[in-house]
Amino acid sequence: MCDDCGCGDTRIVPLELHERLLAGNDRTAAHNREHLRSHGVVAINLMGSPGAGKTALLEATARNFKGRERLAAITGDLETERDADRVRAAGIRAGAITTGSACHLDAEMVHHALHGDFVHDADYLFIENVGNLVCPAIYDLGQQASVVALSVTEGEDKPLKYPVMFRNADLVVVTKIDLLPALPEYDLAALEQALAAVMPVPRVLYVSAKTGRGIDSWMSWMQRLRSPQPLETGATMPG
Repeated sequence: MCDDCGCGDTRIVPLELHERLLAGNDRTAAHNREHLRSHGVVAINLMGSPGAGKTALLEATARNFKGRERLAAITGDLETERDADRVRAAGIRAGAITTGSACHLDAEMVHHALHGDFVHDADYLFIENVGNLVCPAIYDLGQQASVVALSVTEGEDKPLKYPVMFRNADLVVVTKIDLLPALPEYDLAALEQALAAVMPVPRVLYVSAKTGRGIDSWMSWMQRLRSPQPLETGATMPG
C-alpha cells in the first residue's frame, strides 16, 4: 500500500488532501516538462506491471539504436538498483529512484533525479515507473508521452480492469510476443477490442525484446515524437 496517495482510498488519505497532493505534483511536473523541452529531451514515462518487460524493452532499444541516439533512464523500484544496473550494462546512462513503500514515482522525485549528470545532453529520457497498473497513471511526471508495457502473459482483459492506466496512455506496447505460440488461447482481437473500449485514440505495437521483432516500429514511433507530424493510430503487428 502506498503511504502517499493511499491508492485512492479516502479512508487513508482524505479526498481534499489527495487533491492538494496532485495539484502540487502537477506544478512540479509542469516545471520538469518545461526544463526537458528547453533542453530538447524527449521524456517517456514507461509504465506497466512488474514483469511486463519494461527493462527488457529498454535494453532492446539500446541494442537497436547502436549509439545513434543518446539515451538516459530513471528507473523506479521500491528497493534495489537492479533495473538501473541492467540498462547501464546495455549502454543507457541511468539513475535509480528507490521509493521505499511508495508504489509510484512522482514529479518531485523525477525533479531531483534530473539534476544527475546522466541526463545531461540526452536525446531520450525513459522514466521506468514502479511496476503497478494503478497509481502511476495519475501522477504526471513532466513526460512528453506515456507508454504502457503489457505482456501477453497478463491476459487480454487488463485494459478493462485498469482503465485509467490505459485511458491516459499515448501508446500500448504489447511485449513478449515470442511467447504467443505457447499461448494458443490468447486472443489478440479481444485485446484490441478492450483497448478500443478505454483508449480515446488506440495505438498499439507488438514487440519481442528477445527476438527483436517489432522493435523497429517502436523506435520509429519514438522518433516521430521529435517530429511535428501527428502519431499514427491503430495496431501494428510486425510481419
